[in-house]
Amino acid sequence: MQKLNLANEWDKTFALSDRVDHEKITFENGYGITLAADLYKPKGATGRLAAIAVSGPFGAVKEQSSGLYAQTMAELGFLTIAFDPSFTGESGGEPRYTASPDINTEDFMSAIDYLILRDDVDEGRVGIIGVCGWGGIALNTAAADPRIKATVASTMYDMTRVAGNGYYDAADNAEARIAARKQLAAQRTADARSGSHVRAGGVVDPVPDDAPQFIADYHAYYKTPRGYHKRSLNSNEGWNAIGTQAYANARFLRYTDEIENAVLVMHGEAAHSYYMGKDAFEKIKGGVNPDNKEFLGIPGAAHCDLYDGGDKNYIPWDRLAGFFQKHLV
Repeated sequence: MQKLNLANEWDKTFALSDRVDHEKITFENGYGITLAADLYKPKGATGRLAAIAVSGPFGAVKEQSSGLYAQTMAELGFLTIAFDPSFTGESGGEPRYTASPDINTEDFMSAIDYLILRDDVDEGRVGIIGVCGWGGIALNTAAADPRIKATVASTMYDMTRVAGNGYYDAADNAEARIAARKQLAAQRTADARSGSHVRAGGVVDPVPDDAPQFIADYHAYYKTPRGYHKRSLNSNEGWNAIGTQAYANARFLRYTDEIENAVLVMHGEAAHSYYMGKDAFEKIKGGVNPDNKEFLGIPGAAHCDLYDGGDKNYIPWDRLAGFFQKHLV
């Protein structure tokens, strides 16, 4: 595996819990890219444990929301890892600041590979949590990999739907997609000529007066001490301008109605993205074994409130723990 330069200091956006043991680990995905992760284990735990792999939001790093989810679930009795996706954060892969629907799905499956090979993990009791854009990736992975016995998609985006159709499907027409493709094609030509990649920019700063509320919500998380991190694309200069191009021509949720194992879709009812969670669940619950599919709406919670709980502790950790305790048996 590639040797990664991992930070030695605790540089998370949340405090280290005294109820868990923490270590940094690496593993390789199926494309030969070395991924960096934080591993959290209940302090004093023995034997083979149920395990959970966590990633997201899209463009964030493991020192932010996914790490908080992983550490909290470890406090509740699970062995967990929060990993940086390929090309992002402390993980390997070139060029940087790019994403692939195929490789990102492989990242999650490779995290499962890593967990089931550990001596302290029960390979039949493994689940995943995907936050925001990684909620959609989590559902895509669960449809592909039946080793995943329980999946949580929290405040999910379907990044392929947004990339191809725009927000609220407002650009779901051939004319808009063709115009976007021409713009990206021109940028690819410019990048090829210059030998470098133009960055698209992260979360808008400062927030324009006429910006939608969800833009202000992103700013309140990524651009303040609450969630800022120096390696997070959303906190800083964002993706390469062509870095997520492949998402626009892909579709994640084609086979999610064939997921046999348990799924919980959790979404804030005040989130601008609520329609994506509801639509994803409506397809899932009509598929295989609908009795183990759950939708959990969180009254009053906006999109970023489920990144870290917001100011009202919106994340129902006991419900998440109960879901995994029920299905990772």
